[in-house]
Amino acid sequence: MKSSTVLITGASRGIGQAAASAFAARGYRLVLNCFHSKEKLETFAEELRRDYGVSVLTCCGDIGDYNFVCGLFNQMKQFAPGIDILVNNAGITKDNLVIKMTEEDFDAVIDTNLKGTFNTMKHMYRPFIKQKVGRIINLSSVTGVLGNAGQANYAASKAGVIGLTKSMARELASRNITVNAVAPGFIDTDMTQAMTDSAKEATLAQIPLKRVGTPEDIAETVAFLASDKASYITGQVISVDGGMAM
Repeated sequence: MKSSTVLITGASRGIGQAAASAFAARGYRLVLNCFHSKEKLETFAEELRRDYGVSVLTCCGDIGDYNFVCGLFNQMKQFAPGIDILVNNAGITKDNLVIKMTEEDFDAVIDTNLKGTFNTMKHMYRPFIKQKVGRIINLSSVTGVLGNAGQANYAASKAGVIGLTKSMARELASRNITVNAVAPGFIDTDMTQAMTDSAKEATLAQIPLKRVGTPEDIAETVAFLASDKASYITGQVISVDGGMAM
């Protein structure tokens, strides 16, 4: 598949930023989204333009808001003739035991992580069908596969992403469109750096490879799934977790 443009949500840090760099290194035109870090995203976009000579559009806002996503796709129409690849990476955590978790914290995580993924995929549906080609890569999590105490909202959202991925893969396969999910494990990002030392040690003890993953580990898997080499892979959940979910 000859691709030119990729939309990456949650692109101002961590896995999203690493994915943007991986696609820029391959010469893709980029549409980058974030919610709260507009200045950081703009600075990063300028670095990509300078270092790789690629075109970059930045669009800041909440992908959990359906109306914002409508506006985002209208902006993209002016920027590029079409979007070939969608990477749903935006995600948040609001951890707590269920007995202490507020309805607002549950809804916020579901709205960003799950509904946001639905919103972007829904807007890509018709353009991808018209093109008869496309790649969708959704970021789930090892937590969505295994569950985790204190992360019921996050686990539910990421398990839901897996369900969306498999359902969309079945709906779109006949149009030469693949839909896959990547389930990162314990990755060195802002989210994991906020964990206590004891929590980090306990998590590390569960990893057969005995090391933390990097955002680049995930980015390279995402880039592979977007490539022609992955054209016969769809509806799959690729765990990149050092063996945690074996």
